[in-house]
Amino acid sequence: MKIDEQALAKELTFTRFDRMCETYPQHTAVVYLGEKFTYARLQDLSMRFAGALTALDVKKGDRVMVYLSNCFQWLVAFLGIQKAGAVLVPVSPIYTSYEVEYMVKDSGAETVICLDTNFSYVKEVADKTGLKNIVVTNLADLLPLWKRSLGFLFDKVPNGKVDKDVRVHSFKSLLKHKPLSTTVSLDPWKDLSYILYTGGTTGFPKGVPGNHIGMTSYVNDVTDDVAAGHLKEGEDVYIAVNPLFHIMALGLCMAVGLNKGNSVLLMPVPQVDAIMSTIERFGARWFLGVPALYRMILENDRLESYDLSSLRYCYCGGDVLPAEVFHRWKERFNVPIYQVYGSTEAGHVTYSRIEKNPNPNTIGLPLRSRTCIVVDPDTLEPVAPGETGELLVTSPYSLKEYWNKPDETKRSYIEIDGKIFYRMGDFVSEDEDGQLVYMERSADVIKHKGYRVSASEVEAVLQDHPTVIGACVVGIPDPKVGERIKAIVVLKEDAKGVGGADLLKWCRERLASYKLPGYIEFRDMLPKSKVGKLLRREVRDEERRRMTKSGKKT
Repeated sequence: MKIDEQALAKELTFTRFDRMCETYPQHTAVVYLGEKFTYARLQDLSMRFAGALTALDVKKGDRVMVYLSNCFQWLVAFLGIQKAGAVLVPVSPIYTSYEVEYMVKDSGAETVICLDTNFSYVKEVADKTGLKNIVVTNLADLLPLWKRSLGFLFDKVPNGKVDKDVRVHSFKSLLKHKPLSTTVSLDPWKDLSYILYTGGTTGFPKGVPGNHIGMTSYVNDVTDDVAAGHLKEGEDVYIAVNPLFHIMALGLCMAVGLNKGNSVLLMPVPQVDAIMSTIERFGARWFLGVPALYRMILENDRLESYDLSSLRYCYCGGDVLPAEVFHRWKERFNVPIYQVYGSTEAGHVTYSRIEKNPNPNTIGLPLRSRTCIVVDPDTLEPVAPGETGELLVTSPYSLKEYWNKPDETKRSYIEIDGKIFYRMGDFVSEDEDGQLVYMERSADVIKHKGYRVSASEVEAVLQDHPTVIGACVVGIPDPKVGERIKAIVVLKEDAKGVGGADLLKWCRERLASYKLPGYIEFRDMLPKSKVGKLLRREVRDEERRRMTKSGKKT
């Protein structure tokens, strides 16, 4: 089915949300910590926030960092930023000041929206980065007074100290601002919607810019193609567990939730009992999780206490879905787990089709707006059907570059037959139905608890330690978390008294918790090629052979 480009450019992701607000103003848009927020209220608050940003001198094209956990304010901020014509820069709320400083400087963000619990990190980097505005909120800010009071009374709501400063503004107070009169005019092809950060091969995270039409293309593919005939507009319920700063979670939240007039059950943290209780209470039909979360639900001691029979469309992304989890889920709930696959650079790429019984080994068919080819990684020639090769992806709607990193762009984007493709770094084959079968990933990327961790980034932090002269980081297969992170380190000859605990402390001060090595091993040397390139795959294969000999499953 051909895409209507004029319609695509006319109705962007957030303008389609506005249409739902006009159609279903009193329907529940978001349920957060038990509180229901209507479409009319979400629209009003987002327009007020857009007006407040404009009053703070945030102009079209300015970058605004969102440094929040999943909360209702996240969605208010996202929609407000888009309507003000600014650029969303979402980052993990567990990033350290070291990571935040780099991303603020790299993106050029002058405004940060943060929780009071991570305000201290923002304060630490404010003067060094030239931040002009720091907007602070608490997870419970938009809940009724009695709920906030009970939460603080019983120590259920974390809160942090916020210092007074002319640059510091309360999120809640900004919502008293006069709403933006009209949404800022945008060019959907040229104007940026977001800059997302992903791991870099040189050790520094890379900013991935996305234009408005690029985001709209894959969101609409899901709404109007993949889920067509299954979504009940204005009646359906989607539970949002995965962090919204991740492209997969935000895209699906809009596609099956806010862009169809449906209710989004927004979970602040992925706590299994709370997730199951929420599914039962509100009758969620749509669900996105990572393999580790599906396993945690299946292995929960209180699973039988909850009624999860409302679930119909369960999607899995972020990592390889073990066949054992797939079959156990189908047997327990009598519904399959559908696959979703993509990347920060390429957006949503493939989905299992609901009309077909999914195969646990496949990652689905490409979306209408995405073109996929499988090639030999060395020659870039297409491989024969059924053979394994590297996956390349392109779309006429997406940008093909990293933010201010031309060398990284040259490494990851290549031209074939006049089209620019992104090298996914994953190896796949194509089955007889055209579905992609996942084989393995590049040794540069580790999948830990559903997160993509750049081995190079962790290595760069380790090698910054004054006693370290070399480091190699690899992923070790683990059925519970996908891969465990292991670091192999070479110390200087005169290094004394430095152990794994010292290096872990060093990493903990510079990396988010999910990037920390679980193991550190010391060696005298690391394997390198004749030109001095670290042979990371060789180390990873060695670790797998070691596991096989010890009798552990890989």
